[in-house]
Amino acid sequence: MSTEEQNYNEAERAVNQTENSLENAADRAKFTVNEYADEARSYIEEQKAKNEEPTKEGFFERLKSSAAETWEDTKDFADKAWDTVKDTASDAWEKTKDAAEDVKAEIRKATN
Repeated sequence: MSTEEQNYNEAERAVNQTENSLENAADRAKFTVNEYADEARSYIEEQKAKNEEPTKEGFFERLKSSAAETWEDTKDFADKAWDTVKDTASDAWEKTKDAAEDVKAEIRKATN
């Protein structure tokens, strides 16, 4: 295969990757917009059911509250993950140190 053909193939792959990335980004944006639209509809329906006027500020407050709750849940999961990994890493470190001490002792025995 010639260098020119290789360059063409690489360029074509780059274009395809870019196209796929843009399509994925558009899909993600569309999904996010649809999620917010659903949230807005839900908020408006709830406000009307209470005979209250839905407002943009009220909607934003609802989103902020939801984000805060999500952050707390995320923080709780992250905290548990941290403790588990930290304990596992500490145990592994202690076992490694113990094994290193055992090896040093064996070397001392063998050289005395």
